[in-house]
Amino acid sequence: MAPNVAMIPRLPAARPLIALALGAALLVTGLGAEKPHGYLADGAFDILQVLPPAPVKGDARYRADRTIFKQTRALIGTPRYALATADAVYEQPALMADFSCAVGVALTPQDAPRTKALVDRALLDTEGQTVRAKNFYKRKRPFLIDKGDVCEPKQELAKSYDYPSGHTTLGWTWALILSDLLPDRATQILARGRAYGDSRFICGAHNESAVEGGKLSAGSTMAVVRTTAAYQADAAGARAELRALAADPLVPRPTGCDAEAKLVAQRVL
Repeated sequence: MAPNVAMIPRLPAARPLIALALGAALLVTGLGAEKPHGYLADGAFDILQVLPPAPVKGDARYRADRTIFKQTRALIGTPRYALATADAVYEQPALMADFSCAVGVALTPQDAPRTKALVDRALLDTEGQTVRAKNFYKRKRPFLIDKGDVCEPKQELAKSYDYPSGHTTLGWTWALILSDLLPDRATQILARGRAYGDSRFICGAHNESAVEGGKLSAGSTMAVVRTTAAYQADAAGARAELRALAADPLVPRPTGCDAEAKLVAQRVL
């Protein structure tokens, strides 16, 4: 179901995204739980060779980030800011609800377990690369540079770095996989994924450059993930699952999609 953007409660404290993906994607053998892993072997991809360096004081990207943070504080209290606040809830059931309008059916972990498992495992790759880049660049979040309210507790956000955005990596991973599974809905899905990333600088939790970095981190990592036989096999099962859901008239359809579509289409920069 699309979020009711007019009435959104204050969010709980954020937790590291990678921990959720790790917990959800444990691979079990006859000997017990093994170390969780994604689709890529260690060393198969290096985001630090692909991602541009984080902006530094004095360059144009740094100045642009500061301007965008200040300008988007004017969105506080608007429906678009309410959507950004809702988008900050990053647990997988919430993400499935966020993309339900774009997909055309109400996605839940119970109804789409193969799809969720596919994304859970891919996130070990995409989020793993993003966390590596975050810890390498150690860039401060925007509210630590300029004063301004944000849609999440600052004391929790300040415990992790800005660049690239983990939330954006999460949302863009969902968008890329869902558009792979349902190419006929790719326009709606990718538009929602872009808006999910935009929500991070609208919220004030991230700089705009971190959002772009999160999409690049997810997109470049997924380009390699998609080539693996294991991903392709899992994607085939998830694709069949989503097609069956779309064809089943008893599966609930999301509501509030017209209102969400207007917010997704809203240009804020």
